[in-house]
Amino acid sequence: MAGVNQNIRQVLLVLATVAVVAHGATTTHLQFYMHDMVTPSAGSLATAVRSVRGPTPAPGNPINRFGDMYVIDDALTEGPDAASRAVGRAQGFYLMASRSADQLLLCANVVFTAGRHNGSSIALMGRDAILDKVRELPVVGGTGGFRGAAGYGLIRTHSFNASNHNAVLMVDMYLSV
Repeated sequence: MAGVNQNIRQVLLVLATVAVVAHGATTTHLQFYMHDMVTPSAGSLATAVRSVRGPTPAPGNPINRFGDMYVIDDALTEGPDAASRAVGRAQGFYLMASRSADQLLLCANVVFTAGRHNGSSIALMGRDAILDKVRELPVVGGTGGFRGAAGYGLIRTHSFNASNHNAVLMVDMYLSV
């Protein structure tokens, strides 16, 4: 019976590969930096604004509460410096989705406003365990050049300022279109 299951898996793998080749799907890797500015600074507005304040304090987190929701319109750049060339915006929200840990639900449209992907977008939605070194979130679709996209994004915290809660995230996206 184990041999039959192995044969079925091999056949399914071949069929999946043929389907990808037949439909002309390509794999694309994108890398950019997301600037999540909770606290404005001189000459720079906040790009993440708390729109809902949750009722229950999160353990070990004096700032955020379970149920807090932040609406975002974060800059996306080629490099980690805010002065790097802008490539787009991450627009959506994240909310504190765990009573016991710093874990978010991130729902965002990655909208490209420059370069060869200008006018296209990618929809990203999933769990973001912000204290993990690398977080994986699924791509749930796209528009323009990314219409019908599937794949995932790997998010790493490039920098975090504990006094103002501003962060720069490095995002690697792997897409099949």
